[in-house]
Amino acid sequence: MSEQYKLATFAGGCFWCMVSPFDEQPGIKEVISGYTGGHKENPTYEEVCSDTTGHYEAVQITYDPNVFPYQKLLELYWQQIDPTDPGGQFNDRGLSYRTAIFYHDEEQKQLAEESKQKLAESGRFKKPIVTEILPAGPFYKAEEYHQHYYKKNPFHYNLYKEGSGRARFIRENWKKRKSDVELRKELTPLQYEVTQNNATEPPFQNEYWDYTEDGIYVDIISGEPLFSSTDKYDAGCGWPSFTKPLRRTEIEERLDTSYGMRRIEVRAKESDSHLGHVFDDGPGPDRARYCINSAALRFIPKDKLEEEGYGEFLSLFQK
Repeated sequence: MSEQYKLATFAGGCFWCMVSPFDEQPGIKEVISGYTGGHKENPTYEEVCSDTTGHYEAVQITYDPNVFPYQKLLELYWQQIDPTDPGGQFNDRGLSYRTAIFYHDEEQKQLAEESKQKLAESGRFKKPIVTEILPAGPFYKAEEYHQHYYKKNPFHYNLYKEGSGRARFIRENWKKRKSDVELRKELTPLQYEVTQNNATEPPFQNEYWDYTEDGIYVDIISGEPLFSSTDKYDAGCGWPSFTKPLRRTEIEERLDTSYGMRRIEVRAKESDSHLGHVFDDGPGPDRARYCINSAALRFIPKDKLEEEGYGEFLSLFQK
């Protein structure tokens, strides 16, 4: 491994749900699902789940600390878990689903302990913080089936994340929300109905369906970056369509059974705003078509990115 990169290892319950939050952050080279902390070499998934090997399900992250420092990794890690649960995570119970931070050097150990203490003193949780901080040991890569499961099986992944209770816990314990009064003041009636009540704006009669200027599209409420014009295309549906989000970590995909259909809804993670839906009939390698309401978006042209605090995305438009 290049000296530019370091390793971070986190256990947060089912490793399917621990890849996506880190996977597309700047400075992250690789995220691997695997097993660590046990006594058997090269354990299988079935052996680990039997709670006989002592292993945790974990992810190992190769990262550039100059771009995404370890402190930021720790902040992101805490926001994926229930750190007060000693017996597993959400519906997944047992030793292999416990939480732990595995440090690779003394600096990581110190930062992890400080981060844990800060969380304990914040008063966010009434129960004690029980996540362990342990020295990193051998890490065994899990079977290929488990690698980047959220990309390979998005429908089942989102169904599992919601059904297990993890998604709801994160929404209720880690997300800051604007009040309804604030939202009604800031948004137009259409923007409010789309983002808060899952409405759909008329096709071919919305702001960005045929917009072609270079820039990025951000959440109308939180400003979090969502999509880029470099991934936008005309799907012929009358709404803005994209082959992928800027960062998968900025969106959530949930099962939507409204109107007697089974669809995957797309929401902005920070604001929990309804954005639209994702379908599997797109032109890209993943076949994804993110069909998004213009009313949920604000466009920032490329020559305004630096001014508005999105300078990191300028490289998308440099030829």
